[in-house]
Amino acid sequence: MLTVSNLSVQFGKRVLFDEVNVTFNPGNCYGVIGANGAGKSTFLKILSGAIDPTSGHVHIEPGKRMSVLEQNHNAYDDHPVLQAVLMGNKPLYEIKTEIDALYADYDDDKAERIGELQVAFEEMDGWNADSDAAALLSNLGIPESMHYTPMSEMESKMKVRVLLAQALFGSPDILVMDEPTNDLDYDTIGWLEDFLANYENLVIVVSHDRHFLDAVCTHIADIDFGKLNLYSGNYSFWYESSQLAARQRAQQNRKAEEKAKELQEFIQRFSANVAKSKQATSRKKMLEKLRVEDIKPSSRRYPAIIFEREREAGDQILQVENLSAKSEEGEWLFQKGELNLAKGDKVALISRDARATSAFYEIVNGNRVAETGKFSWGVTTKTAYLPADNSTFFDNDLNLVDWLRQWVQTQEEKEEVYLRGFLGKMLFSGEEALKKCSVLSGGEKVRCMLSRMMLLRGNVLMLDEPTNHLDLESITAFNNSLKQFKGTVIFTTHDHQFAQTVANRIVELTPMHTIDRYLTFDDYMSDATIREQRNKAYQVPV
Repeated sequence: MLTVSNLSVQFGKRVLFDEVNVTFNPGNCYGVIGANGAGKSTFLKILSGAIDPTSGHVHIEPGKRMSVLEQNHNAYDDHPVLQAVLMGNKPLYEIKTEIDALYADYDDDKAERIGELQVAFEEMDGWNADSDAAALLSNLGIPESMHYTPMSEMESKMKVRVLLAQALFGSPDILVMDEPTNDLDYDTIGWLEDFLANYENLVIVVSHDRHFLDAVCTHIADIDFGKLNLYSGNYSFWYESSQLAARQRAQQNRKAEEKAKELQEFIQRFSANVAKSKQATSRKKMLEKLRVEDIKPSSRRYPAIIFEREREAGDQILQVENLSAKSEEGEWLFQKGELNLAKGDKVALISRDARATSAFYEIVNGNRVAETGKFSWGVTTKTAYLPADNSTFFDNDLNLVDWLRQWVQTQEEKEEVYLRGFLGKMLFSGEEALKKCSVLSGGEKVRCMLSRMMLLRGNVLMLDEPTNHLDLESITAFNNSLKQFKGTVIFTTHDHQFAQTVANRIVELTPMHTIDRYLTFDDYMSDATIREQRNKAYQVPV
Protein backbone atom coordinates (compact mmCIF):
# COMPACT_ATOMS: atom_id res chain seq x y z
CA MET A 1 0.00 0.00 0.00
CA LEU A 2 2.84 2.41 0.88
CA THR A 3 6.32 1.83 -0.52
CA VAL A 4 9.55 3.71 0.14
CA SER A 5 12.17 3.23 -2.58
CA ASN A 6 15.87 4.16 -2.49
CA LEU A 7 15.18 7.00 -0.05
CA SER A 8 18.15 9.10 1.05
CA VAL A 9 18.17 12.26 3.13
CA GLN A 10 21.24 14.41 3.66
CA PHE A 11 21.62 17.74 5.47
CA GLY A 12 24.99 19.21 4.55
CA LYS A 13 27.54 16.50 5.27
CA ARG A 14 25.23 14.64 7.62
CA VAL A 15 23.50 11.60 6.12
CA LEU A 16 20.21 10.91 7.92
CA PHE A 17 18.94 8.10 5.65
CA ASP A 18 20.90 6.07 3.17
CA GLU A 19 19.09 4.07 0.46
CA VAL A 20 16.07 3.08 2.58
CA ASN A 21 13.72 0.55 0.98
CA VAL A 22 10.63 -0.56 2.88
CA THR A 23 6.99 -1.50 2.30
CA PHE A 24 4.22 -0.83 4.81
CA ASN A 25 1.28 -3.20 4.42
CA PRO A 26 -2.40 -2.59 5.24
CA GLY A 27 -3.79 -4.04 8.45
CA ASN A 28 -0.57 -3.46 10.38
CA CYS A 29 0.54 -0.83 12.85
CA TYR A 30 4.20 0.19 12.59
CA GLY A 31 5.90 1.89 15.54
CA VAL A 32 8.82 4.00 14.30
CA ILE A 33 11.61 4.14 16.87
CA GLY A 34 15.14 5.53 16.97
CA ALA A 35 17.47 7.58 19.13
CA ASN A 36 16.95 11.34 19.41
CA GLY A 37 18.06 12.90 16.13
CA ALA A 38 17.79 9.64 14.19
CA GLY A 39 15.14 11.17 11.94
CA LYS A 40 11.80 9.74 13.13
CA SER A 41 9.78 12.93 12.63
CA THR A 42 11.64 13.70 9.40
CA PHE A 43 10.70 10.26 8.07
CA LEU A 44 7.01 10.85 8.81
CA LYS A 45 7.16 14.23 7.08
CA ILE A 46 8.66 12.58 3.99
CA LEU A 47 5.89 9.96 3.99
CA SER A 48 3.25 12.68 4.16
CA GLY A 49 4.90 14.81 1.48
CA ALA A 50 5.59 17.70 3.85
CA ILE A 51 9.29 17.62 2.89
CA ASP A 52 11.15 16.06 -0.02
CA PRO A 53 13.94 13.51 0.30
CA THR A 54 17.37 14.14 -1.21
CA SER A 55 16.72 11.17 -3.50
CA GLY A 56 14.26 8.31 -3.83
CA HIS A 57 10.50 8.45 -3.60
CA VAL A 58 7.38 7.40 -1.67
CA HIS A 59 4.60 5.61 -3.53
CA ILE A 60 1.02 5.40 -2.22
CA GLU A 61 -1.38 2.98 -3.85
CA PRO A 62 -3.75 4.94 -6.13
CA GLY A 63 -7.09 5.77 -4.57
CA LYS A 64 -5.85 5.47 -0.99
CA ARG A 65 -6.25 8.39 1.43
CA MET A 66 -3.58 9.37 3.94
CA SER A 67 -4.36 11.30 7.11
CA VAL A 68 -1.62 12.97 9.19
CA LEU A 69 -1.88 14.20 12.77
CA GLU A 70 -1.45 17.96 12.45
CA GLN A 71 1.50 19.36 14.45
CA ASN A 72 0.59 23.04 13.97
CA HIS A 73 -1.94 23.55 16.76
CA ASN A 74 -3.06 26.91 15.38
CA ALA A 75 -3.66 25.76 11.80
CA TYR A 76 -7.46 25.69 12.19
CA ASP A 77 -8.02 28.65 14.50
CA ASP A 78 -10.47 30.22 12.03
CA HIS A 79 -12.84 27.24 12.18
CA PRO A 80 -15.26 25.77 14.75
CA VAL A 81 -14.19 22.54 16.43
CA LEU A 82 -16.58 20.21 14.59
CA GLN A 83 -15.71 21.73 11.23
CA ALA A 84 -11.99 21.28 11.93
CA VAL A 85 -12.61 17.57 12.43
CA LEU A 86 -14.63 17.27 9.20
CA MET A 87 -11.75 18.89 7.33
CA GLY A 88 -9.68 15.82 8.16
CA ASN A 89 -11.41 14.01 5.29
CA LYS A 90 -10.53 16.48 2.54
CA PRO A 91 -12.48 14.85 -0.35
CA LEU A 92 -15.62 14.60 1.77
CA TYR A 93 -15.27 18.14 3.11
CA GLU A 94 -14.76 19.61 -0.38
CA ILE A 95 -17.95 17.93 -1.62
CA LYS A 96 -19.88 19.14 1.43
CA THR A 97 -18.56 22.68 0.99
CA GLU A 98 -19.54 22.74 -2.70
CA ILE A 99 -23.04 21.41 -1.96
CA ASP A 100 -23.55 24.09 0.71
CA ALA A 101 -22.31 26.81 -1.67
CA LEU A 102 -24.63 25.66 -4.48
CA TYR A 103 -27.63 25.62 -2.16
CA ALA A 104 -26.72 29.06 -0.80
CA ASP A 105 -27.10 30.49 -4.32
CA TYR A 106 -29.52 27.98 -5.78
CA ASP A 107 -31.12 27.95 -9.21
CA ASP A 108 -32.42 25.14 -11.44
CA ASP A 109 -29.22 25.05 -13.51
CA LYS A 110 -27.33 23.77 -10.46
CA ALA A 111 -29.67 20.87 -9.71
CA GLU A 112 -27.79 18.33 -11.84
CA ARG A 113 -24.44 19.18 -10.23
CA ILE A 114 -25.98 19.00 -6.77
CA GLY A 115 -27.39 15.56 -7.59
CA GLU A 116 -23.97 14.30 -8.70
CA LEU A 117 -22.34 15.61 -5.56
CA GLN A 118 -24.98 14.12 -3.29
CA VAL A 119 -24.48 10.68 -4.82
CA ALA A 120 -20.74 10.92 -4.14
CA PHE A 121 -21.46 12.32 -0.67
CA GLU A 122 -23.72 9.38 0.16
CA GLU A 123 -21.13 6.87 -1.08
CA MET A 124 -18.67 8.42 1.39
CA ASP A 125 -21.24 8.12 4.21
CA GLY A 126 -21.38 11.90 4.31
CA TRP A 127 -24.83 12.09 5.88
CA ASN A 128 -23.38 10.57 9.07
CA ALA A 129 -20.27 12.77 9.01
CA ASP A 130 -21.39 15.25 11.66
CA SER A 131 -22.50 12.55 14.11
CA ASP A 132 -19.33 10.49 13.50
CA ALA A 133 -17.12 13.55 14.10
CA ALA A 134 -19.09 14.42 17.24
CA ALA A 135 -18.66 10.86 18.57
CA LEU A 136 -14.90 11.03 18.02
CA LEU A 137 -14.69 14.34 19.87
CA SER A 138 -16.71 13.03 22.81
CA ASN A 139 -14.55 9.90 23.06
CA LEU A 140 -11.48 12.13 23.17
CA GLY A 141 -12.86 14.20 26.05
CA ILE A 142 -14.28 17.17 24.10
CA PRO A 143 -17.83 17.70 25.45
CA GLU A 144 -20.71 18.48 23.10
CA SER A 145 -20.90 22.01 24.48
CA MET A 146 -17.51 22.72 22.83
CA HIS A 147 -18.22 21.24 19.39
CA TYR A 148 -19.08 24.61 17.88
CA THR A 149 -16.49 26.63 19.80
CA PRO A 150 -13.92 28.40 17.59
CA MET A 151 -10.59 26.58 17.65
CA SER A 152 -8.89 29.86 18.55
CA GLU A 153 -10.68 29.77 21.92
CA MET A 154 -9.67 26.20 22.79
CA GLU A 155 -6.90 25.47 25.30
CA SER A 156 -3.76 23.95 23.83
CA LYS A 157 -4.37 20.50 25.35
CA MET A 158 -7.91 20.50 23.94
CA LYS A 159 -6.67 21.53 20.49
CA VAL A 160 -4.45 18.45 20.49
CA ARG A 161 -7.50 16.25 21.00
CA VAL A 162 -9.44 17.99 18.24
CA LEU A 163 -6.54 17.51 15.82
CA LEU A 164 -6.33 13.85 16.83
CA ALA A 165 -10.06 13.47 16.06
CA GLN A 166 -9.39 15.17 12.73
CA ALA A 167 -6.68 12.63 11.88
CA LEU A 168 -8.90 9.68 12.82
CA PHE A 169 -12.03 10.99 11.09
CA GLY A 170 -13.30 9.08 8.10
CA SER A 171 -11.16 5.95 8.62
CA PRO A 172 -8.22 6.95 6.39
CA ASP A 173 -6.44 4.15 4.53
CA ILE A 174 -3.10 5.35 5.92
CA LEU A 175 -2.89 7.02 9.32
CA VAL A 176 0.38 8.79 10.21
CA MET A 177 0.83 10.12 13.75
CA ASP A 178 3.78 11.75 15.51
CA GLU A 179 3.49 11.51 19.32
CA PRO A 180 -0.34 11.15 19.42
CA THR A 181 -0.47 10.61 23.21
CA ASN A 182 1.11 13.97 24.10
CA ASP A 183 -1.20 15.98 26.40
CA LEU A 184 -3.71 13.11 26.70
CA ASP A 185 -4.79 11.70 30.07
CA TYR A 186 -4.72 7.99 30.88
CA ASP A 187 -8.40 7.42 30.10
CA THR A 188 -8.12 9.03 26.67
CA ILE A 189 -4.91 7.17 25.85
CA GLY A 190 -6.68 3.94 26.78
CA TRP A 191 -9.50 4.76 24.38
CA LEU A 192 -6.99 5.53 21.61
CA GLU A 193 -5.17 2.24 22.25
CA ASP A 194 -8.42 0.31 21.88
CA PHE A 195 -9.36 2.28 18.76
CA LEU A 196 -6.05 1.62 17.01
CA ALA A 197 -5.87 -2.02 18.12
CA ASN A 198 -9.15 -2.57 16.26
CA TYR A 199 -8.25 -0.33 13.31
CA GLU A 200 -8.13 -2.35 10.10
CA ASN A 201 -6.10 0.06 7.95
CA LEU A 202 -2.41 1.00 7.94
CA VAL A 203 -1.04 2.95 10.91
CA ILE A 204 2.47 4.44 11.19
CA VAL A 205 3.24 6.07 14.53
CA VAL A 206 6.09 7.66 16.45
CA SER A 207 5.71 7.55 20.23
CA HIS A 208 7.83 7.56 23.39
CA ASP A 209 5.04 5.76 25.29
CA ARG A 210 6.15 2.13 25.58
CA HIS A 211 2.78 0.86 26.82
CA PHE A 212 1.09 2.53 23.85
CA LEU A 213 3.57 0.97 21.40
CA ASP A 214 3.03 -2.44 22.97
CA ALA A 215 -0.75 -2.09 22.87
CA VAL A 216 -1.10 -1.06 19.22
CA CYS A 217 1.96 -2.15 17.24
CA THR A 218 2.26 -5.31 15.15
CA HIS A 219 5.69 -4.22 13.86
CA ILE A 220 8.59 -2.01 14.90
CA ALA A 221 10.38 0.14 12.32
CA ASP A 222 13.81 0.79 13.81
CA ILE A 223 15.87 3.70 12.47
CA ASP A 224 19.55 3.02 13.13
CA PHE A 225 22.80 3.41 11.22
CA GLY A 226 20.96 5.47 8.57
CA LYS A 227 18.72 2.53 7.70
CA LEU A 228 15.18 1.48 8.59
CA ASN A 229 14.63 -2.17 9.52
CA LEU A 230 11.24 -3.77 10.13
CA TYR A 231 10.69 -6.32 12.89
CA SER A 232 7.55 -8.27 13.72
CA GLY A 233 6.22 -7.80 17.23
CA ASN A 234 5.71 -4.86 19.56
CA TYR A 235 8.22 -2.60 21.33
CA SER A 236 8.86 -4.89 24.31
CA PHE A 237 9.75 -7.76 21.99
CA TRP A 238 12.12 -5.54 20.01
CA TYR A 239 13.76 -4.16 23.17
CA GLU A 240 14.21 -7.49 24.93
CA SER A 241 15.40 -9.27 21.80
CA SER A 242 17.86 -6.48 20.91
CA GLN A 243 19.30 -6.67 24.42
CA LEU A 244 19.56 -10.45 24.09
CA ALA A 245 21.24 -10.08 20.69
CA ALA A 246 23.74 -7.62 22.15
CA ARG A 247 24.58 -9.95 25.05
CA GLN A 248 25.02 -12.89 22.75
CA ARG A 249 27.18 -10.86 20.38
CA ALA A 250 29.38 -9.91 23.33
CA GLN A 251 29.79 -13.57 24.32
CA GLN A 252 31.36 -14.84 21.13
CA ASN A 253 32.75 -17.98 22.75
CA ARG A 254 29.39 -19.43 23.72
CA LYS A 255 28.40 -22.53 21.86
CA ALA A 256 25.99 -22.04 18.99
CA GLU A 257 23.50 -24.57 20.38
CA GLU A 258 23.36 -22.73 23.72
CA LYS A 259 22.58 -19.47 21.94
CA ALA A 260 19.92 -21.13 19.82
CA LYS A 261 18.24 -22.63 22.89
CA GLU A 262 18.16 -19.25 24.64
CA LEU A 263 16.67 -17.61 21.53
CA GLN A 264 14.02 -20.30 21.20
CA GLU A 265 12.99 -20.04 24.85
CA PHE A 266 12.76 -16.25 24.53
CA ILE A 267 10.52 -16.43 21.45
CA GLN A 268 8.23 -18.97 23.10
CA ARG A 269 7.88 -16.84 26.23
CA PHE A 270 7.17 -13.70 24.24
CA SER A 271 4.72 -15.43 21.92
CA ALA A 272 2.73 -16.67 24.94
CA ASN A 273 2.40 -13.08 26.18
CA VAL A 274 1.47 -11.77 22.74
CA ALA A 275 -1.40 -14.26 22.54
CA LYS A 276 -3.08 -12.34 25.36
CA SER A 277 -2.37 -8.86 24.02
CA LYS A 278 -4.77 -6.50 22.28
CA GLN A 279 -3.27 -6.68 18.84
CA ALA A 280 -3.44 -10.49 18.80
CA THR A 281 -7.09 -10.65 19.87
CA SER A 282 -8.48 -7.47 18.33
CA ARG A 283 -6.64 -7.21 15.01
CA LYS A 284 -7.42 -9.77 12.31
CA LYS A 285 -3.80 -9.99 11.23
CA MET A 286 -1.59 -12.19 13.40
CA LEU A 287 2.03 -11.43 14.09
CA GLU A 288 4.40 -12.88 11.56
CA LYS A 289 7.17 -15.30 12.43
CA LEU A 290 9.42 -13.85 15.13
CA ARG A 291 13.15 -14.13 14.43
CA VAL A 292 15.41 -12.80 17.17
CA GLU A 293 18.51 -13.70 15.16
CA ASP A 294 17.52 -11.09 12.55
CA ILE A 295 17.72 -8.26 15.08
CA LYS A 296 21.00 -6.40 15.15
CA PRO A 297 22.57 -4.94 18.30
CA SER A 298 21.60 -1.27 18.47
CA SER A 299 23.90 1.74 18.34
CA ARG A 300 21.83 3.39 21.08
CA ARG A 301 23.37 4.41 24.38
CA TYR A 302 21.49 4.02 27.65
CA PRO A 303 22.29 6.43 30.52
CA ALA A 304 23.41 4.94 33.82
CA ILE A 305 20.79 6.31 36.23
CA ILE A 306 21.68 5.14 39.73
CA PHE A 307 20.04 6.73 42.77
CA GLU A 308 21.94 6.19 46.02
CA ARG A 309 20.81 7.41 49.43
CA GLU A 310 23.03 9.43 51.79
CA ARG A 311 21.25 7.62 54.64
CA GLU A 312 18.17 5.53 55.20
CA ALA A 313 15.05 7.45 56.20
CA GLY A 314 13.09 6.72 59.36
CA ASP A 315 9.43 5.73 59.48
CA GLN A 316 8.09 9.31 59.30
CA ILE A 317 8.36 10.59 55.74
CA LEU A 318 5.65 13.14 54.87
CA GLN A 319 2.40 14.05 56.59
CA VAL A 320 -0.15 16.12 54.62
CA GLU A 321 -3.41 17.34 56.15
CA ASN A 322 -6.35 19.11 54.46
CA LEU A 323 -4.16 20.61 51.74
CA SER A 324 -5.82 22.54 48.90
CA ALA A 325 -4.83 24.73 45.97
CA LYS A 326 -6.59 26.98 43.46
CA SER A 327 -5.73 27.95 39.91
CA GLU A 328 -5.01 31.54 38.90
CA GLU A 329 -8.62 31.74 37.75
CA GLY A 330 -9.85 30.77 41.21
CA GLU A 331 -11.05 27.23 40.48
CA TRP A 332 -10.16 24.41 42.81
CA LEU A 333 -7.27 22.28 41.53
CA PHE A 334 -7.59 19.97 44.53
CA GLN A 335 -9.16 20.05 48.00
CA LYS A 336 -8.83 18.03 51.22
CA GLY A 337 -5.42 16.71 50.23
CA GLU A 338 -4.53 13.96 52.70
CA LEU A 339 -1.37 11.87 52.56
CA ASN A 340 0.71 9.93 55.06
CA LEU A 341 3.74 8.91 53.04
CA ALA A 342 5.29 5.75 54.49
CA LYS A 343 8.81 4.43 54.20
CA GLY A 344 9.23 2.46 50.99
CA ASP A 345 6.11 3.85 49.32
CA LYS A 346 6.33 4.45 45.61
CA VAL A 347 3.34 6.66 44.93
CA ALA A 348 1.93 7.56 41.54
CA LEU A 349 0.36 10.97 42.19
CA ILE A 350 -2.26 11.56 39.52
CA SER A 351 -5.00 14.01 38.55
CA ARG A 352 -7.01 14.79 35.45
CA ASP A 353 -5.63 18.31 35.72
CA ALA A 354 -1.81 18.43 35.52
CA ARG A 355 -1.86 21.78 37.31
CA ALA A 356 -3.10 20.02 40.46
CA THR A 357 -0.15 17.64 40.79
CA SER A 358 2.36 20.38 39.95
CA ALA A 359 0.81 22.63 42.60
CA PHE A 360 1.12 19.84 45.18
CA TYR A 361 4.84 19.37 44.49
CA GLU A 362 5.49 23.10 44.63
CA ILE A 363 3.66 23.37 47.96
CA VAL A 364 5.49 20.51 49.72
CA ASN A 365 8.80 21.85 48.36
CA GLY A 366 8.10 25.26 49.90
CA ASN A 367 7.80 27.07 46.56
CA ARG A 368 4.07 27.82 46.84
CA VAL A 369 1.59 28.55 49.62
CA ALA A 370 -1.48 26.33 49.96
CA GLU A 371 -5.00 27.71 50.25
CA THR A 372 -5.62 25.52 53.30
CA GLY A 373 -3.91 22.77 55.26
CA LYS A 374 -0.39 21.92 56.34
CA PHE A 375 2.40 19.43 55.74
CA SER A 376 5.51 18.24 57.60
CA TRP A 377 8.57 16.24 56.56
CA GLY A 378 10.21 13.63 58.78
CA VAL A 379 13.51 14.75 60.35
CA THR A 380 15.49 11.96 58.66
CA THR A 381 14.26 12.73 55.14
CA LYS A 382 16.40 14.24 52.43
CA THR A 383 14.49 15.12 49.29
CA ALA A 384 15.48 15.45 45.65
CA TYR A 385 12.93 17.11 43.37
CA LEU A 386 12.54 17.10 39.59
CA PRO A 387 9.92 19.75 38.65
CA ALA A 388 7.93 19.65 35.42
CA ASP A 389 9.23 23.14 34.59
CA ASN A 390 13.01 23.22 35.10
CA SER A 391 13.66 26.50 33.26
CA THR A 392 14.74 28.43 36.37
CA PHE A 393 17.63 26.00 36.89
CA PHE A 394 19.11 26.95 33.51
CA ASP A 395 18.78 30.75 33.47
CA ASN A 396 22.57 31.13 33.28
CA ASP A 397 25.39 30.49 30.82
CA LEU A 398 27.47 28.05 32.88
CA ASN A 399 29.04 24.99 31.34
CA LEU A 400 27.63 21.70 32.62
CA VAL A 401 30.51 20.96 35.02
CA ASP A 402 30.15 24.36 36.71
CA TRP A 403 26.36 24.03 36.60
CA LEU A 404 26.45 20.76 38.53
CA ARG A 405 29.04 22.16 40.96
CA GLN A 406 26.34 24.47 42.38
CA TRP A 407 24.89 21.56 44.37
CA VAL A 408 27.98 19.91 45.83
CA GLN A 409 28.50 19.76 49.57
CA THR A 410 32.14 18.74 50.08
CA GLN A 411 35.50 19.78 48.65
CA GLU A 412 35.94 16.36 47.06
CA GLU A 413 32.68 16.77 45.17
CA LYS A 414 33.88 20.06 43.68
CA GLU A 415 36.61 18.33 41.72
CA GLU A 416 35.99 18.29 37.99
CA VAL A 417 36.74 14.58 37.67
CA TYR A 418 34.09 13.80 40.30
CA LEU A 419 31.44 15.94 38.58
CA ARG A 420 32.28 14.60 35.14
CA GLY A 421 31.51 11.13 36.52
CA PHE A 422 27.90 12.09 37.19
CA LEU A 423 27.57 13.86 33.85
CA GLY A 424 29.17 10.93 32.05
CA LYS A 425 26.54 8.58 33.44
CA MET A 426 23.98 10.80 31.73
CA LEU A 427 25.88 10.62 28.39
CA PHE A 428 27.65 14.00 28.73
CA SER A 429 31.19 12.76 28.15
CA GLY A 430 34.31 14.52 26.88
CA GLU A 431 33.59 17.94 25.39
CA GLU A 432 29.86 17.41 25.95
CA ALA A 433 30.42 18.15 29.65
CA LEU A 434 31.56 21.67 28.75
CA LYS A 435 28.43 22.58 26.79
CA LYS A 436 26.68 25.78 27.86
CA CYS A 437 23.30 25.61 29.61
CA SER A 438 21.90 28.01 27.03
CA VAL A 439 22.20 25.51 24.16
CA LEU A 440 20.69 22.44 25.84
CA SER A 441 17.66 20.67 24.39
CA GLY A 442 14.70 19.71 26.56
CA GLY A 443 15.94 16.14 26.92
CA GLU A 444 19.46 17.27 27.80
CA LYS A 445 18.10 19.54 30.53
CA VAL A 446 16.20 16.63 32.09
CA ARG A 447 19.36 14.48 32.00
CA CYS A 448 21.23 17.31 33.75
CA MET A 449 18.51 17.43 36.40
CA LEU A 450 18.89 13.68 36.89
CA SER A 451 22.65 14.17 37.37
CA ARG A 452 21.80 16.75 40.04
CA MET A 453 19.38 14.36 41.75
CA MET A 454 21.95 11.55 41.80
CA LEU A 455 24.50 13.96 43.29
CA LEU A 456 22.08 14.99 46.08
CA ARG A 457 21.61 11.37 47.25
CA GLY A 458 18.11 11.92 48.56
CA ASN A 459 16.12 9.19 50.28
CA VAL A 460 12.84 10.68 48.99
CA LEU A 461 12.53 11.39 45.28
CA MET A 462 9.81 13.68 43.90
CA LEU A 463 9.31 13.58 40.14
CA ASP A 464 6.81 15.72 38.25
CA GLU A 465 6.44 14.38 34.69
CA PRO A 466 10.03 13.07 34.63
CA THR A 467 9.74 11.40 31.22
CA ASN A 468 8.90 14.64 29.36
CA HIS A 469 11.47 15.27 26.61
CA LEU A 470 13.32 11.98 27.23
CA ASP A 471 13.91 9.41 24.51
CA LEU A 472 12.91 5.75 24.89
CA GLU A 473 16.41 4.74 25.99
CA SER A 474 16.51 7.28 28.83
CA ILE A 475 12.93 6.46 29.87
CA THR A 476 13.75 2.75 30.02
CA ALA A 477 16.91 3.33 32.10
CA PHE A 478 15.03 5.75 34.38
CA ASN A 479 12.18 3.28 34.83
CA ASN A 480 14.56 0.48 35.78
CA SER A 481 16.43 2.67 38.25
CA LEU A 482 13.25 3.58 40.15
CA LYS A 483 12.19 -0.06 40.36
CA GLN A 484 15.54 -0.79 42.06
CA PHE A 485 15.61 2.31 44.30
CA LYS A 486 15.31 1.39 48.00
CA GLY A 487 13.96 4.74 49.17
CA THR A 488 10.59 6.46 48.85
CA VAL A 489 9.28 7.89 45.58
CA ILE A 490 6.33 10.11 44.72
CA PHE A 491 5.96 10.75 41.02
CA THR A 492 3.59 11.92 38.30
CA THR A 493 3.82 10.61 34.76
CA HIS A 494 1.74 10.02 31.66
CA ASP A 495 3.89 7.00 30.83
CA HIS A 496 1.60 4.04 31.57
CA GLN A 497 4.38 1.46 31.88
CA PHE A 498 6.34 3.76 34.17
CA ALA A 499 3.35 4.04 36.50
CA GLN A 500 2.47 0.35 36.38
CA THR A 501 5.98 -0.99 37.03
CA VAL A 502 7.12 1.52 39.68
CA ALA A 503 4.07 2.45 41.80
CA ASN A 504 2.77 0.34 44.69
CA ARG A 505 0.27 3.03 45.69
CA ILE A 506 -1.97 5.43 43.76
CA VAL A 507 -2.99 8.83 45.16
CA GLU A 508 -5.36 10.95 43.07
CA LEU A 509 -5.94 14.64 43.72
CA THR A 510 -9.41 15.83 42.73
CA PRO A 511 -11.35 19.10 43.16
CA MET A 512 -13.36 17.40 45.91
CA HIS A 513 -11.05 15.10 47.90
CA THR A 514 -8.13 12.65 47.78
CA ILE A 515 -8.47 9.05 46.58
CA ASP A 516 -5.76 6.84 48.08
CA ARG A 517 -5.29 3.12 47.32
CA TYR A 518 -2.49 0.58 47.74
CA LEU A 519 -2.95 -0.90 44.28
CA THR A 520 -1.02 -1.23 41.06
CA PHE A 521 -1.83 1.39 38.47
CA ASP A 522 -3.69 -1.03 36.20
CA ASP A 523 -5.82 -2.34 39.07
CA TYR A 524 -6.65 1.20 40.14
CA MET A 525 -7.68 2.30 36.65
CA SER A 526 -9.79 -0.80 35.99
CA ASP A 527 -11.70 -0.88 39.29
CA ALA A 528 -15.34 0.02 38.55
CA THR A 529 -16.04 1.33 42.07
CA ILE A 530 -13.00 3.60 41.99
CA ARG A 531 -13.93 4.81 38.50
CA GLU A 532 -17.36 5.89 39.74
CA GLN A 533 -15.78 7.62 42.73
CA ARG A 534 -13.32 9.41 40.45
CA ASN A 535 -16.00 10.65 38.08
CA LYS A 536 -18.06 12.09 40.93
CA ALA A 537 -15.00 13.75 42.48
CA TYR A 538 -14.42 15.86 39.37
CA GLN A 539 -17.99 17.15 39.21
CA VAL A 540 -17.62 19.61 42.11
CA PRO A 541 -18.83 23.14 41.17
CA VAL A 542 -16.15 25.79 40.63
